[in-house]
Amino acid sequence: MDLESKLQELKYEYTHLQGDLEKIESTGQPTSKMTDRLSELEEEIKEVRQALKNK
Repeated sequence: MDLESKLQELKYEYTHLQGDLEKIESTGQPTSKMTDRLSELEEEIKEVRQALKNK
């Protein structure tokens, strides 16, 4: 998979997860696993962007 595709996939997952997180937060359920995954995705996105920049 090329870096552009990887970046698009990560962005899609991030956006999808954000929407789910907002729904779950509104019900008062715990969201720590989801916020942890969002943080991981943010880091992965940053790494892929850096790799693209250095390409």
